[in-house]
Amino acid sequence: MNSHVSTGTLLVKEPLNFWGGARVKPKDTKNSEPVYEPATGRVLCDMIPCGEEEVDEAIKSAHSAYLKWSKLSGMERARFMLEAARIIRERRDEIARAEVANNGKSITEAQVDIDVAWQCIEYYAGIAPTLSGQHIQLPGGSFAYTRREPLGVCVGIGAWNYPFQIAAWKSAPAMACGNAMVFKPSPMTPVTAVMLAEIYKEAGVPDGLFNVVQGGAETGGLLCHHPMVAKVSFTGSVPTGKKIMEMAAKGVKQVTLELGGKSPLIIFKDCELENAIKGALMANFLTQGEVCCNGTRVFVQREIMPQFLEEVVKRTKAIPVGDPMCEATRMGALISKPHMEKVLGFIKQAKEQGAKVLCGGEQFVPNDPKLKDGYFVSPCVLDNCRDDMTCVKEEIFGPVMSVLPFDTEEEVLQRANNTTFGLASGVFTRDIARAHRVAENLQAGTCYINNYNVGPVEVPFGGYKMSGFGRENGQVTIEYYSQLKTVVVEMGDVESIF
Repeated sequence: MNSHVSTGTLLVKEPLNFWGGARVKPKDTKNSEPVYEPATGRVLCDMIPCGEEEVDEAIKSAHSAYLKWSKLSGMERARFMLEAARIIRERRDEIARAEVANNGKSITEAQVDIDVAWQCIEYYAGIAPTLSGQHIQLPGGSFAYTRREPLGVCVGIGAWNYPFQIAAWKSAPAMACGNAMVFKPSPMTPVTAVMLAEIYKEAGVPDGLFNVVQGGAETGGLLCHHPMVAKVSFTGSVPTGKKIMEMAAKGVKQVTLELGGKSPLIIFKDCELENAIKGALMANFLTQGEVCCNGTRVFVQREIMPQFLEEVVKRTKAIPVGDPMCEATRMGALISKPHMEKVLGFIKQAKEQGAKVLCGGEQFVPNDPKLKDGYFVSPCVLDNCRDDMTCVKEEIFGPVMSVLPFDTEEEVLQRANNTTFGLASGVFTRDIARAHRVAENLQAGTCYINNYNVGPVEVPFGGYKMSGFGRENGQVTIEYYSQLKTVVVEMGDVESIF
């Protein structure tokens, strides 16, 4: 792959499946679906879903790698992982460009995503040698100890908004704990996960340790039902998450679900306004608004609403939308044509329900003729919103910020929590007591104080309520990719009542 790819030039010729340590040609091409380049609308490649036989091959390949990998010490595993992180760092720009061609986000953001990926692998490489159990003294010199053991073959199912990064987020803790993984990317972004598979292979891990199978819901079902799979980690929508949980239940498999959100961002009048405005932009417009933890319900205390809106609108209008491969671009293209139409439909509905579009919210056609068929939408700010509007209740997953006024802390907390979601939340205030009080009372897996969408790999990420359960990143994730064994050792004679 050429690292100097420009928009409209990426050619994807190699097969996108990977197991047994190599790319694998699809067996049957009859159900293939076109994959588009969002910025140009051209067909990038075909996504050919894996059938039962292929899924079985990938899982068996993972299982044989698991048998070898799980016998290594944490130090040994760490060495391979650090090498993989090094290779990613070296190829950062090449991977980022492939990501941009497939996802449509700006190159500036994609480079950060790739950095987060290698940092995640490096972080879990550091944790791998520290995995340990406890020793518990029992009466009469007897004792017990615990061992933290791997689960076996884990399945990762990725989303299309962070294709490479999610593959790293799921594989790194799994591998650190001694598991193998079969990863299924979103059918809309099949291109970069296989690059990660090749990098792990090059780093020297056993063949089959990280495998990629392509496909949609049907392939996902085959993975969830397979008897050799111990765990499924899924990132995506609530309806799909429910189905995955149901399928995994049949085999009593562990599940981690990272689902949607409609997160509140609360801005008090005593905030540092400049930072609150930057926070609101970061909370709504990263990756064209296609981020599950985005703070899309922006509650602004009434007294500062006019200044806030004026400044936010000014800056939103100034966001450079266009060619995502261009360094100056700050917003690229949405993932697909149907998704773009869905987002525009939400904006139309918001207007019908009485919201006022202060800027943007239209299909955008860049001047560059090669981008004329791309899926661009100008970033949108909605005023005059009410809590009962569709745009305030449902996840839009596009560059749309809904702004709502509030008067008191008590009132805004009640409104902020009045949702089935609970992924993230944010508060801007200079009052330290209020900041922590609000953080305590928001029903969400993350609360950002005086910032938004900051996601270091050392910090756990995951949902409350219908936004899912389980965590990714941070030390705690080790618990979601391992199981505890208790060993009880008798040093005396067996006490028996018989």
